[in-house]
Amino acid sequence: MSRPLVVTDCDEVLLHMVRHFRDWMGEQHGIAFALSGNPFAETFLLPGRSEPLSFEEKWQFLDAFFDGEMARQTPIAGAVEAVAELQREADVVVLTNLQDRYNAARTAQLREHGFAVPVVTNQGPKGAALKRIVDEYAPNRAVFVDDLAHHHASAAETLPDIRRLHFCGEEAIAAHVPCAFEAGHAHARIDTWDEALPWLLETLHGAPR
Repeated sequence: MSRPLVVTDCDEVLLHMVRHFRDWMGEQHGIAFALSGNPFAETFLLPGRSEPLSFEEKWQFLDAFFDGEMARQTPIAGAVEAVAELQREADVVVLTNLQDRYNAARTAQLREHGFAVPVVTNQGPKGAALKRIVDEYAPNRAVFVDDLAHHHASAAETLPDIRRLHFCGEEAIAAHVPCAFEAGHAHARIDTWDEALPWLLETLHGAPR
């Protein structure tokens, strides 16, 4: 008999990223970065410029961070314990939007923090990658967890029957990100693991997907 499946994002769900990215930007590049906007690229204050970073410029900085600074990242409160509890009765897979060259580093990073989980790397909307994971595991129930509304919209379009939890564990930005639950693309919005774990366990024991 197949097991339930939880497919979860990493950054701002399992690990803090943006707070450490902000610190690194200030320390290494002298760039002020306020954790109060969305998308956060619009809050970069580049010396001598008033316009926001382009998509390409943003990813140049992000790639540099992931190339050398992943050791800065720390777990979201309660995430390690929650994943361990979920793994007692479900498969847990991390679906993270990083280039494939970071897969081994992300897997090792998560294991160092106590997350023994397979990692799938992806670029762009997550719906197609999520469907491939669900097809591979063929679960009797499945839940998708992510901090970004557009990934929930992609998941809802590709797999309308999968349960979807919008979770943003970084308090500084949680109030500023568009809400997938309010948009109708997620079944719940919960931003702490103390509250999310009971919801997930109840959902995993619910009706088949």
